[in-house]
Amino acid sequence: MPLIPRALAAWRRRTAHRAVHAALRFARDAGAVTAEHTAGLRFGAIGPGTRLAFPQGTVFGEPWIRLGAHCVIGEHVTLTAGLVPGLDLGPDPVLRIGDGVVIGRGGHVVADRAVTIGDDCWIGPYVYITSTNHSYDDPHRPVGVQWPRMAPVTIGAGSWIGTGAVILPGSAVGRNAVVAAGAVVRGEVPDHAVAAGVPARVVRRWTPDGGWEPPLRTPPPTPPASDGARHLRGG
Repeated sequence: MPLIPRALAAWRRRTAHRAVHAALRFARDAGAVTAEHTAGLRFGAIGPGTRLAFPQGTVFGEPWIRLGAHCVIGEHVTLTAGLVPGLDLGPDPVLRIGDGVVIGRGGHVVADRAVTIGDDCWIGPYVYITSTNHSYDDPHRPVGVQWPRMAPVTIGAGSWIGTGAVILPGSAVGRNAVVAAGAVVRGEVPDHAVAAGVPARVVRRWTPDGGWEPPLRTPPPTPPASDGARHLRGG
């Protein structure tokens, strides 16, 4: 290829590259939902500094969803209140998300009964939290058309839910608890406990008298001296 056409082709690729990425940045910024965004007005509450990244997943029942301040909701996250859109769910919120909550890309929070996520919970990508589960009591009817079982779900403040975990109806995860990646929780995880497996079971727990049992194998990490590290330490 002659030099000039080759240079022109390279210029066109660079120009197209810049244009595509500029358009993506514009779409992500324009499509994000915040307290100042008109779409944010549909929610029962949305605190300052909270941002639902674009594109969002399925979102309905917004009047019964309350989002705290400074939350980060990743791309393709589903947040729903009620079985289907358009229902009147009464005077009280159904899905409550506290301040400083992070929900990773592709997460689902399905609240047909009350779901409460406490402050400063970090929820990894592709986590599924639901207050509804399919029933299969009648062996002669398709499972998908049988009326589901429903029970409230709570996740205590400061907890970490690992990538791909599933939190089933009726579960209660305590404060500062850890649910390992891929775990399936049905039931209770105490405060300051680590749960792992399918079904999840407590594999480590902290108590004021005994500390961590079984003991941690490594010392706590020391963050570097920086503004970000001071923020993580609460300074």
